[in-house]
Amino acid sequence: MTQKPIIGITQGDTNGVGYEVIIKALLDPRITELFTLVIYGSSRYAAYYKKMISGAESFSVNTINAASEAHAKRINLIQCVPDSGAVELGRRSSEGARAALAALQTAVQDLKSSKINALVTAPFNKQTVHEGGFAFPGHTEFLANAFNVSHYIMLLCSETLRVGVATGHIPISGIKAQLNKDMIVHKIKQLNDSLHVDFQIEKPKIAVLGLNPHAGDGGVLGDEELEVIAPAIAEATQQGIMAFGPYPADGFFGSVAFRAFDAVLSMYHDQGLVPFKTIAFHNGYNFTAGLPIVRTSPDHGTAYDIAGKDKASPQSMLAAIYAAADLYQSRLQYKELQKNKLKVVIPEGPIAGS
Repeated sequence: MTQKPIIGITQGDTNGVGYEVIIKALLDPRITELFTLVIYGSSRYAAYYKKMISGAESFSVNTINAASEAHAKRINLIQCVPDSGAVELGRRSSEGARAALAALQTAVQDLKSSKINALVTAPFNKQTVHEGGFAFPGHTEFLANAFNVSHYIMLLCSETLRVGVATGHIPISGIKAQLNKDMIVHKIKQLNDSLHVDFQIEKPKIAVLGLNPHAGDGGVLGDEELEVIAPAIAEATQQGIMAFGPYPADGFFGSVAFRAFDAVLSMYHDQGLVPFKTIAFHNGYNFTAGLPIVRTSPDHGTAYDIAGKDKASPQSMLAAIYAAADLYQSRLQYKELQKNKLKVVIPEGPIAGS
């Protein structure tokens, strides 16, 4: 990396494992050698959770008013959440939701104004934030709206597997109505573009899953594969994308066929996320591809059942932090490469040897 990226981290729901996984992830002092880190939250809550974590005595934050004040060798914290709220470990509360949203909104403003280079979001409880007036299914949709993006794809990543979803946070009953040929072609293209730009894969290979059991069994168990998904794959292939399928989801993951591909496009949320979390739960992360900015998150939720018990693993949060920096750097390198290509000038005059 030519310079240390500034990575913002939102606290998430005060009553969940957000602070625990953040603090544990940042305990290694070497992490500040690689990134400038800015937590969006509350110094009081950080201190509260620090006391519950074994071995966290050395953890400290540099409280600042703005990202521009961030110390490159310290863990910085922007005080954007009121200290007056109560912590209710492992419980949904309106205060916990308001704190999560305050941190998110402040961080997004800094992301828009380039005061931070990438964002990592700790989890919040969707039901609780909705009750507080949050009008989006989750972080992904909120960020897409904030950056005026109508086409994006949720991508779960690990060292061995990447899974995108054609339809995201919608009810099972609404999946079929959203799936059509053009939509799937667009998702395949977005996935291909992200693999090329964000992950620096020259010619990505993408596996596309079917919707129905056994990928429809030739129309016996449903015709979406024949009428929608296979034609979408064919069109994507005609456009030069290496897309294959549709594959039956159970056999595809059960036989570890995913290892032959750079990414998998599933048709709906649980079809892709259940196998992903079974295979890579502790070291996976979520990446919102298709946005003009880099946003990652750990691949778990608030985990109320273990909040405050010093049981939460920081591995997914660590993976999300490192990925945010890597993805940001990949985009910089891609832009520089494209800029250099435009600078290439064909010399005038006769070709040597002619």
